[in-house]
Amino acid sequence: QVQLVESGGGLVQPGGSLRLSCAASGFTFSAYAMYWYRQAPGKERETVAGITKDHTTTYADSVKGRCTISRDNAKNTVYLEMNSLIPEDTGVYYCKVRRFNGDYWGQGTQVTVSS
Repeated sequence: QVQLVESGGGLVQPGGSLRLSCAASGFTFSAYAMYWYRQAPGKERETVAGITKDHTTTYADSVKGRCTISRDNAKNTVYLEMNSLIPEDTGVYYCKVRRFNGDYWGQGTQVTVSS
């Protein structure tokens, strides 16, 4: 079955960096676009970044220039490199894959940006 496991979150000071990872299994990873979302307390989940199977990337305006999404098909893993973090980046970060039978989500990893 499809499984997505995020890791790499934590507490970081403003201006710091984090690298999130999402390990995928249960499907042909290289054939699908992958996405990172986040959900801040009291807010709706929002798209952060996406990467197609051909490595074309897209970003939300709020993170453009500060985040880089990448994938390693040999490791079935998608990454989100986040730099120049600000308190507004705080939230639970999820990865997602959209397959023919629906969307699959990981359990999320908490990112807290605070001094």
